[in-house]
Amino acid sequence: MDLGQTTWEQAHLFERLYESLPDGILLMNANGEILRVNVQTEKLFGYSRKELLGQPVEILIPERFRAGHVGQRNAYHRDPRLRPMGAGLELFAKRKDGAEFPVDIMLSPFKTDEGMLVVAVVRDIKERKRAEHALQESRAMLEKLFESSPDGIVLVTSPEGRIVRVNAQAERISGYSRDELVGRSVDDFIPPRSRNPHGLNRLTYRPEDRAEGAGAILELYAKRKDGVEFPVEITCSPVETDDGEMVLGVVRDVTARKQAEDALRQSEERLRSIVETVKDYAIFTLDPEGRVTSWTPAAERIKGYRAEEIIGQHFSRFYPPEDIERGKPDQELRLVAEHGRFEDEGWRVRKNGSRFWANVVVTALRDNAGNLRGFSKITRDFTARKQAEEALLLEITSVLLSNLDIRRLLSAISACLSQVTPHDYSSLALYDPELRKLRLHLLNSPAGLDLNAEEMLIPFEGTPAGLSFSSRQPVVVDRLDDGRFTTSTIQHLIEAGIRSGCWLPLISHGRPLGTLGIASVKEGAFAKANLNLLSQVANQIALAIDNASAVSQINGLAQRLTEEKRYLEDELRTEYNFEEIIGESPALKRVLKQTETVAPTDATVLILGETGTGKELVARAIHNLSARRERTFVKLNCAAIPGGLLESELFGHEKGAFTGAISQKIGRLQLAHQGTLFLDEVGDIPLELQPKLLRALQEKEFERLGSTRTIPVDVRLIAATNRDLAKMVKDGQFRSDLYYRLRVFPIHLAPLRERPGDIPILVHHFVQKHARRMNKRISTIPPETMQALGRWHWPGNIREIENFIERAVILSPGSVLRVPLSELAEPEMRATELSTLEATEREHILRALREAKGVIAGPNGAAARLGLRRTTLNNKMRKLGITRKDF
Repeated sequence: MDLGQTTWEQAHLFERLYESLPDGILLMNANGEILRVNVQTEKLFGYSRKELLGQPVEILIPERFRAGHVGQRNAYHRDPRLRPMGAGLELFAKRKDGAEFPVDIMLSPFKTDEGMLVVAVVRDIKERKRAEHALQESRAMLEKLFESSPDGIVLVTSPEGRIVRVNAQAERISGYSRDELVGRSVDDFIPPRSRNPHGLNRLTYRPEDRAEGAGAILELYAKRKDGVEFPVEITCSPVETDDGEMVLGVVRDVTARKQAEDALRQSEERLRSIVETVKDYAIFTLDPEGRVTSWTPAAERIKGYRAEEIIGQHFSRFYPPEDIERGKPDQELRLVAEHGRFEDEGWRVRKNGSRFWANVVVTALRDNAGNLRGFSKITRDFTARKQAEEALLLEITSVLLSNLDIRRLLSAISACLSQVTPHDYSSLALYDPELRKLRLHLLNSPAGLDLNAEEMLIPFEGTPAGLSFSSRQPVVVDRLDDGRFTTSTIQHLIEAGIRSGCWLPLISHGRPLGTLGIASVKEGAFAKANLNLLSQVANQIALAIDNASAVSQINGLAQRLTEEKRYLEDELRTEYNFEEIIGESPALKRVLKQTETVAPTDATVLILGETGTGKELVARAIHNLSARRERTFVKLNCAAIPGGLLESELFGHEKGAFTGAISQKIGRLQLAHQGTLFLDEVGDIPLELQPKLLRALQEKEFERLGSTRTIPVDVRLIAATNRDLAKMVKDGQFRSDLYYRLRVFPIHLAPLRERPGDIPILVHHFVQKHARRMNKRISTIPPETMQALGRWHWPGNIREIENFIERAVILSPGSVLRVPLSELAEPEMRATELSTLEATEREHILRALREAKGVIAGPNGAAARLGLRRTTLNNKMRKLGITRKDF
């Protein structure tokens, strides 16, 4: 073999080994300069080989250690030696990126021709440090758990049974200190009667037994230092330690649990004994799904099922088919699960199919964690009581409903209450919608009770009657002097000796009418009262009161309708004469012809004309000539009623529909059923009301205010207005659809100034009419008077001329008509003054005032018609000298 070749191969092998080592290897001289590194060093520190060679080794050491390291390096070179890894030094290195990491370093010196060199082997121990830290934390946690465990923990040698270690709870359980326990045999803590078996079991306990029995719980008895025995649960598990195989025992003192179990067992035995001896209560339990899990002899007697027949069956078989169809059994269990308890009365079914009236109480059963374990049910047969209650209610209902007079009804209520429950005081508190309070009516009261008129009105706040009325629930007060209610009425009850009471709401057709109050001189007299029966009696009383009130209202309405009909018929017969359409002008004859043509039909008529032209007379004439003349002619002046009340006047309202609606009101539309409805000044109907009127005309039906019931109606409609409806439609002040619905047959009445030939005829007619009424004889009308009357333009038309003639008749002392001609002098004045702007403005304002009937403000007043503010119009009137007598 070639020695050179061999040396080369060894050098090559060494080089390969040097480069492939998992640790970083550095070769340094005495000055600490890096002479050589391997690949792992580059990876470890992040430097390339070129960057490391020739650099001092301190480049790889954190700054805080560099100064000290130079001295340590010099000392090492003075006394070079091998320093192995694991020398216990806490060393840190630094990478090129500045990150520090823990390392372990081996140093090995060797001499060369150039001097002594040092080989450093560097190992990254970051993961090992992390594992060591985790191990330390784990040991600390285990130690903490060991010491803080609520159970006693004992480490025992096997098989000798000597105690090696205990925790603090083992000291507390046994009564010994730790020093007294360590080194002693576990047999010392076992009662004498159990020591021999325990020792034998411990000696024969094999590893394979330990493996199979690890974690098994044993129920035994232990003995404390004071000699007292107590029950324990012990769990034994084999463990391997550095000192050999041992047994870890976990000891739990179960004295309290044993005592609780014994008490529970005794309680269950007593309860079972009681339940099985009860004969009137069917007591049984259900699982969470509703299947029967227990059954008592009383349940068998009441329901007819034997235990072996019913256990495991669903409890819904006890319900009638109609209850099962609507899901009552499942709903009942849901309510119990939500609220914990549920009480009900209703029909139940026995095994033979017969029904009985049952009182049922269901309670949810839950464990300590709140999980639902099932339900308990207690059922009582109340059939006999139910039959007695029904007979009593039937008798009470018959008595109450046979008394439709309120006074007799109150006496009957008092008599009926004495049959239901013993009491010393009873009253009715009925709601008064005008005062928004309850009005008290005493039925029965103690001798010492003295109430004044003010105390007969009960407020809602602070009274049991008000609380019952507002909540619609019974209110039971066991002690009236408990401070809950302090009004004077309650104080007077207390002073009269009343100690407890019960107040129930009176509800009819879903509407509260008031409350029924009953009270007693005994405390808690109604705590166990049958509220179900009392509530049924209260319902019958409410129905009787509602019926009596309805009969009273119907009688009043019938009487009122009779009077209204008589009044309207008298008005038609006495005040108006339909033949008093006076005149011979072609314009008037044309109107009369139109009236005669349209009257026999049911067509809607729209009468147009200025104020005072006789629109209402034409409307009455149309009605009188129609087939509806035997029915009522109902008129409604839409401008004379405020907009807020017009809907009520037209359609009527129900009681309570709005503030002040204390009774039902029949509207004009219904009053005119099968007759004629005359809507005067129809242009003044508010926009928001027009759609409802249109619907009533088209559909021939409507609803009263506050009602959802549709009322059919057959009405002939005649409307009249002095306003330009077509212009109002264009300006958005009147609905076009209603306008065209009204304008089926329009009739235009010409103003008096367009038919002056009718003035003399009208003058003679009105003179005779009012003279006859005033018992005067006027036979002469001077020609100059008639000429003056003919020249006047009569802006108020026929109404103005009639009023003027009436005033003239009053002023005439003899047979000659004396007319105040000074009032008719304005035409001559106008001839000279109308040329001025001021006169024109004055006349325009006077015309608007006359059309508005003297009303200045408001939506239909003169200011609105002129497009002026009220204050502006008043200023203009003062400036132009316009006073009220001018219009």
